[in-house]
Amino acid sequence: MKRNLLYLLLIVAVIFNTTSCTKDFEKINIDPNRIDQISPGTLLNPIIFNMASFNMQRADAITFNLMQVALPYPSASGGIHRYDIQESTGNSAWSTSYLQLNNVREMYNKAVQANDPNYKAIALILKSWIYANLTDCFGDVPMEEAVLGDDYIWHPKFNTQKEVYARMIADLDTANTIFNTGKSMLYGTDILYANNVSKWKKFSNSLKMRILLRTSKRADFNAYAEIRKMIDNPTTYPVFSANDDAAALKLTGITPLASPWGRPVDFTSYRAAGKFFLDSLNSTNDPRRPKFTTMARNAAGSATIGYQGIPSGYNASTATFSFIPSNVNQLLVTASATAPVYCPLMTYAEVELIKAEVELVYSKNTAAAKAAYEKGVKAAIEQWGLVVPADYFTNVNASFNNSLQRIMIQKYYALYFVDYQQWFEVRRTGYPVMPKESGMLNNKVLPVRFKYPIVVRSNNPDNYNKAVQSIGGDDFNTKLWWEK
Repeated sequence: MKRNLLYLLLIVAVIFNTTSCTKDFEKINIDPNRIDQISPGTLLNPIIFNMASFNMQRADAITFNLMQVALPYPSASGGIHRYDIQESTGNSAWSTSYLQLNNVREMYNKAVQANDPNYKAIALILKSWIYANLTDCFGDVPMEEAVLGDDYIWHPKFNTQKEVYARMIADLDTANTIFNTGKSMLYGTDILYANNVSKWKKFSNSLKMRILLRTSKRADFNAYAEIRKMIDNPTTYPVFSANDDAAALKLTGITPLASPWGRPVDFTSYRAAGKFFLDSLNSTNDPRRPKFTTMARNAAGSATIGYQGIPSGYNASTATFSFIPSNVNQLLVTASATAPVYCPLMTYAEVELIKAEVELVYSKNTAAAKAAYEKGVKAAIEQWGLVVPADYFTNVNASFNNSLQRIMIQKYYALYFVDYQQWFEVRRTGYPVMPKESGMLNNKVLPVRFKYPIVVRSNNPDNYNKAVQSIGGDDFNTKLWWEK
């Protein structure tokens, strides 16, 4: 009897202790060192830094090779500079973009909850900035149903590139409308504009100019007329008006502003500057040469011989070089507080050169085109801390000659290190005209897109196949909607 009573008391004690523990279980197990709620600003700086630094690396690894800026050296065979593009070349662009788009979506939702128009607007800018590069690399991409795993959408439909462009333009219009320049940004200090809402608004409209211009061949988007409207209404559509407005990070090497190259030597190891890139700079005695590259040396390495590159896509079996070519400049990616790495997202020079094209091609105002051209070139040189020589625009190779080709060769240099923009613009305009070398593959035709990642083909086959049919084939040479 006593034993049964003892068992009964033990059972009651266990039940009592169990209910007592579970009553405050959630409260007891809250980790005071972890964030359980995020603000609209929590993800802002990581999105900006991670996306911008990734794009800068892609400019070096992809754009520099395709656009004859720099190339691996020595290079026995293959390589992107020979148009040898692999199926996996675009994988990181896809995965990194969607990772950050998921963060942008979370940031936007938190801004809505906080009823903060400025963070909502910034989220729309970041979304458009990321999607613009993504769609220009691949074509049709998931947008409306993307990053909705929390809603159990695991196989998102692809939006056509035209739909993506329409949405980006609409989102940037919304951003421009809802910005409240009289309201402070409350959730930390952003690394791009230090909470200057007016500059964020300028970024919104400047980015809209870039996106509109990409559609210049598509009559239904009326790109030139829309940009003309923006130029004529600067109060409604403020854009960059000085280098200080540009969307560019200054990477000091102090966390979180680290250089994308942990070891600057990796930027220059086994590299050479491209001949086309340097020849055009040499023709104008351009002051950017020592900023961008080193001097070439004679075969013995005992004397410098000026700025000389080697041809991208050269035939390794027949080409010989009797000198040590110029290399990219390691200081470009060496971060310090006194000489930070310049990491551009979008520059003021680009805005002025967009204006120059609109004035020349659409408005037929050569005087205004010349003025915008010279402002753009001047800004592109000065953004690197350099001075424009007094006689620069009297040089026959630098003076404005009323041609789109002259605007685009300067835009080529103004877009140095700006993600894939050089590549996108040569696809849109055909300029600059780059030489074809005997070692180039792909029938010496510049590739115009990346293939969709294999994981997309295997995990979302139905929507992948619809996208492939829509764009005309999952091929490196398939021209996209705005190129046709």
